[in-house]
Amino acid sequence: MSVIRAFIAISLSPEIYQQLDQVLAGLKSKLPGGFVRWVPAKNIHLTLKFLGDVSISSQEMLTKALQSEVSRHPLFDISVGELGVFPSLRRPHVVWVGVEAPPELATLQHGVEAEMARLGYAPEERPFSPHLTLGRVVRNATPEEIGRISEVLSKSKVGFLGAFRVQSVHFYRSDLQPGGSIYTRLYTANLAAAV
Repeated sequence: MSVIRAFIAISLSPEIYQQLDQVLAGLKSKLPGGFVRWVPAKNIHLTLKFLGDVSISSQEMLTKALQSEVSRHPLFDISVGELGVFPSLRRPHVVWVGVEAPPELATLQHGVEAEMARLGYAPEERPFSPHLTLGRVVRNATPEEIGRISEVLSKSKVGFLGAFRVQSVHFYRSDLQPGGSIYTRLYTANLAAAV
């Protein structure tokens, strides 16, 4: 295959993955029935740029550009917590956990976006809104199911799940399988080491 689906993202710490696993287990027990497609905790990441189809022959150029851009940015800390929904609780489509980060995260994301645009990847039109996707409501969910989802989410509380230091950004391959996506880390670009 000469084309892969790819994206650029930040991985989380083992402790955060453990916490997200518990949050997901709690939500799944309150919302059985399959009208939310939950993301396995190990697949959750903070996406900086979804590239879509990438030619394997351009992968080296992409990863060099990524390393060049990422190495200009300092290490920073991210906090994870608080449950949220896009676009709203009354019309839930995406269930997520929030990310609190210093301005360095937005600067890093903007730099990666600009570097990928320079290489021909269309810039994202929506403003960057850092979050960790837990699940997506299925398209054929009935109004009753959507009402149930809204009710459960409005009563569910997720507090502070932890913090971690961002030291690197990863280039991932995404393979769509019947059981869900499989992500393979193909390259790691390190942020500038603390001086």
